[in-house]
Order: sequence, then structure tokens, then C-alpha cells
Amino acid sequence: MNLLASRGQLRASFVRWALLLVPAVLLAGFLSGQLAGSGPDNPWFASLVKPATYPPPATFGIVWSILYIMMGLAFALICSAWGARGRSFAIAAFLVQLALNLAWSPVFFAAHQITGALVLSVLLVVAVIVTIALFWRIRPVAGALLLPYLAWLLFASLLNWQILQLNPQADGAEVSGAVQRIEL
Repeated sequence: MNLLASRGQLRASFVRWALLLVPAVLLAGFLSGQLAGSGPDNPWFASLVKPATYPPPATFGIVWSILYIMMGLAFALICSAWGARGRSFAIAAFLVQLALNLAWSPVFFAAHQITGALVLSVLLVVAVIVTIALFWRIRPVAGALLLPYLAWLLFASLLNWQILQLNPQADGAEVSGAVQRIEL
């Protein structure tokens, strides 16, 4: 017998990684959005002209939740691939793309930097392509799990660009949050 671990041990390793990483990635994404004030309730964002391709606001929460779960599962597959050639590079690439992902909401929603968010979005797409390639070499299923994420990022980059085109005056604009009340 020349196996380092049985199939059951390998499966248990994946389950342990998944139980840790899926909630961690999901929570990180949720916290990034919450702390940045992302979403339709953000006064600055609500004031922007939205492109025709902009989906209903509820779509974003649903899609991102599914994508973060898939990202966590893909990451768990790689983390549980002990001894795989290129595993540490794949893990590093995932962490880089995740950091870029988590930075997007604060740049766009909190700092109101539409151009900066677009640049970040392009860097994120490149980082995800690299991550998919590295994951695919180790576990093709892990790479495939990230393909919907890449497709959504391309769509989100398009939305980011369209919002910039429709709202050039809002790039970097401050919103006072002041409310004017008129007594009748």
C-alpha cells in the first residue's frame, strides 16, 4: 500500500476545511459590504443613474451569497489537497483575489471612487483568472467552481464602467447626508 491517506481521511479533511472556510469567506464578504454601507440604501449610491443592465437590488445579495459559498468550497478543495504541486501558490492567489474582492465595496460605496473601483475590478478579474488556472491544475472541480464568480465579476465590471459613464460627476463626490425639513 503506497497511499498516504485513505479516501475517508481525504474526504474528512475536505469537510473540515469546508466547515471552516465556507462560513469564513461568506462572513468576510458580508462584513465588507456592511462596513462599507453597500447597497441601495446608501444615499450616494441611490442618487446615481443606473444603467439599463442593472438588475433588481435583491439579486446582488443572493448572487454574492452563492458565489462566496462556491469560493469557500473551491478553497477548501485546494486546502485539503495536501502535497499537491503548486498548492501554496494557489492558496496565495486565492487570498490575493479575496483581498481585492473585499476591498471593492469600501472603495466604491464608502470612498465613492467609481474609477478606483473599476481599476480594482479589472485587477480582481486578472487575479481570479490566475487563481482559476492554479486551482484547475490541482483540482479541476475547484477551478470550475470559480467560473461563475468570474462571469459575475465581468458583469459587475461592466456595471461599474456603465455607472462611471452615466455619473462622471459622482466619482469621488462627497455626500453630506444632511436632511432638510420643512415645517408646514
